[in-house]
Amino acid sequence: MELLVKYLGTGKIEKQTNKKIVNLTIVKFSDITNIIIPLFEKYPLNGVKQLDFLDWCKVANFIKSNKHHTIEGLDLIRSIKIGMNKGRK
Repeated sequence: MELLVKYLGTGKIEKQTNKKIVNLTIVKFSDITNIIIPLFEKYPLNGVKQLDFLDWCKVANFIKSNKHHTIEGLDLIRSIKIGMNKGRK
């Protein structure tokens, strides 16, 4: 994970001591739009996770265009979120 952070040039590693889990967290929006999204566009995910990624990109585009500042935009983001991961049918 440390090599991944070094390769990406962004991120923070969070270790959960009570479980054998390590999380990579990236919170800077510009890093998400300029590093993470292009990486997964170049190297697409397989299966249903690709659909989640595409939905995640839609939300990132709403935020980038400030559509998340409206009630309608927030409602649209919520509806996308509900349909992701375990909510996908």
